[in-house]
Amino acid sequence: MTTCAFIQTVRFGSPRNASHVLLLAVLIAMMPGLARGQASSGQPETMPPSSTTAHERSADNPSTSIQGRSDQVATSRCRLRVPDTPPSPNTPNAVATNAPLPYTPLSAHCKFDLFLRTTYSPYTFASAGFQATLAQAQGQWPRYGGGMQGWGKRFGATLADTESRRFIQTFALSTILHQDPRYFPSHKKALISRAWYAITRVAITKNDKGDEAFNTSEFLGALFTSALQNAYYPTDDRSLGDTMNRFGGALSSDAVGNLLREFTPDMKRLFRKHAPEKIKKIEEKLPIPPEDKP
Repeated sequence: MTTCAFIQTVRFGSPRNASHVLLLAVLIAMMPGLARGQASSGQPETMPPSSTTAHERSADNPSTSIQGRSDQVATSRCRLRVPDTPPSPNTPNAVATNAPLPYTPLSAHCKFDLFLRTTYSPYTFASAGFQATLAQAQGQWPRYGGGMQGWGKRFGATLADTESRRFIQTFALSTILHQDPRYFPSHKKALISRAWYAITRVAITKNDKGDEAFNTSEFLGALFTSALQNAYYPTDDRSLGDTMNRFGGALSSDAVGNLLREFTPDMKRLFRKHAPEKIKKIEEKLPIPPEDKP
């Protein structure tokens, strides 16, 4: 059955079917961008001779650590937060902390990788479990019932919210609209200025050219996901008012998330500075990626 024939057989009177058509339309629209991204990612990257020789001479020449920092930044591009890469005091001519790094756009393949990482991230499941427990304790979605069965339904609904939001916003819409789903640090010093910058990133983002633009992916992603939730939420929570409340809550949640992304590195460095030596030794043995270390 062709895609057009399938769409014609769906009855739009049902919210569930309307949600299915919405997802199908998004998938059709984003497939050309994904194909281009996979084609570009499939080409082997040829490293310039200077990069290879610089790596071999890194033990003899300390200045090659600058090239090493650049390689580390390149390997950590597929992350929701762009690292601020604080300079090492022993590294000459290093990029200052308050100087923004040169912008490099994400391919469609890299945006899809961002979605996959959040899909199987332990934090995603832990967060869904916490929200399901909180929702059951507060009596949210009473039609789901109580006990482990009710908790399981709340956990599934919460997990579906997160996964669908990441797919629609982080991958599909950002690919179609050519926008960057990452969070870029403010590189400002004042606390209030940094907080205001983080909150306003809900409405402002970068496009694939590196210019600031209205965050259409954010607003449409929150709106589409809030509408999609009507397909599996209890009947009493499918009204227009409930949908718009979820839409506003999604934007508020992302604003809080941006605040955490802005100030978490500072909290990590503060904790690292005052942490006991035993904690530091344990941390060094843990398999923590370099970009996540304080």
